[in-house]
Amino acid sequence: MTLTILPRKIFQGVAKRPDMFRMFDRHAKRPNRFDSDQPAIYAGEWFEIDEISYSDMLDILPPLWMRGPIFAMREFRTGSVTSVFHAIRIDEAVRYFHTYCDLCDSGSVDAMRAAIIERESRPVRAMSREERLEHIWSTTADDYRGYAGDLWPETVQGFAQS
Repeated sequence: MTLTILPRKIFQGVAKRPDMFRMFDRHAKRPNRFDSDQPAIYAGEWFEIDEISYSDMLDILPPLWMRGPIFAMREFRTGSVTSVFHAIRIDEAVRYFHTYCDLCDSGSVDAMRAAIIERESRPVRAMSREERLEHIWSTTADDYRGYAGDLWPETVQGFAQS
């Protein structure tokens, strides 16, 4: 929904398999989806998944690379942005996350991991306004979501609107 590369949580709760696959390409209906600005749409998005989904994704293809409990998918979403999966111990429990990281930025994977730990370690886990909007966008059926068209100001045309 937003055009920023800052890490942002896009789904509240643990995404089960059907939710996970919807989140993988929640921008599928975006006009001009093959334009050069696509990496900024995906990079920085993250959500929690279950252990079975994490294991299944590890078994699909050999990972592009693996560093302990973190691995990157060999298939890129767009440009240099690919799925990176994390297993992170938070509050004495191992939790699993899917992220989109721009591998052109050598610090993006570590920054994403740090952002997830910071966000999920908060004593109060209430969603921010931005997170609520991202969650609503993520869970709304494709037929009921839209992108700003010609009638919108030029600066926001082609971006998600809620």
